[in-house]
Amino acid sequence: MQTDHITVIHNMDKHRFEINIDPYTAELNYRLYNDGIIFTHTGVPSPLEGRGLGSLLVKTGLRHAKENNLKVQSLCWFVDKYMQRHPDE
Repeated sequence: MQTDHITVIHNMDKHRFEINIDPYTAELNYRLYNDGIIFTHTGVPSPLEGRGLGSLLVKTGLRHAKENNLKVQSLCWFVDKYMQRHPDE
C-alpha cells in the first residue's frame, strides 16, 4: 500500500502520532522528558497490518524529534527495528 496520501496526526493531548482509517486507529505513543522523547509503543490493528502504517508513524515521530532537537529513546521493538534499518532518519 502506498502511504503517500495517508495523514498522520500528532495528537499532543494523548501523546501519540496516529493514523485514522475508520473504524481503526494506528498509533505511535511517546513520553516527553527534559530534552528528549521516548517512543513507548507502536500499535497497528490487525486489519491494517502490512500496509506500512507502522513505518510511516515511526518515520513521522523521528522527523518530529529531529525538527525539535529532541533526543530519541525507544522502549518499543518496532521503533528499534526501524531505526536499525534506517539509521539516517
